[in-house]
Amino acid sequence: MERRKFLSMTLGALALAVVPASVRAEDFRKSKPAVWSAKTVDDAIKAMYGSDTLVMEGVKLTAPDVASNGGAIPVDFSTDLDVKTIAVFQDANPEAAVLVVEPTKYSVNKYSIKIKMAKSGTITIVAQGNDGKLYGAKKTLDVALGGCEG
Repeated sequence: MERRKFLSMTLGALALAVVPASVRAEDFRKSKPAVWSAKTVDDAIKAMYGSDTLVMEGVKLTAPDVASNGGAIPVDFSTDLDVKTIAVFQDANPEAAVLVVEPTKYSVNKYSIKIKMAKSGTITIVAQGNDGKLYGAKKTLDVALGGCEG
């Protein structure tokens, strides 16, 4: 039994090692550092995509109207569009960028994350369509207790 386990683990590791570089994720922190140091949402979107013109459709965003604790705000977002990237931004913390995802053609573009916000603000989701357009959704929420207070 141990031999089978060893062989299956070895074959699995070998399969991962030969995965082509084209399916590996891009490190946006290295390739686009201005996104992660941008102080405003518009500046971060421009640094990521070259434009901040959003079509406010095609993306669904769900977050609470009032977050009792800014340390763990649940954010759900999804799209049925064919997209290259999906990014999350917020305007309550010193840096605006939160997350960038590069879906594959096999991805189900439905995400649930928790973010930290120091104060009340707006969450913005941007999906870069394969048609070149930027689709978006926004949600403004109140934070009762800041997430950066310790």
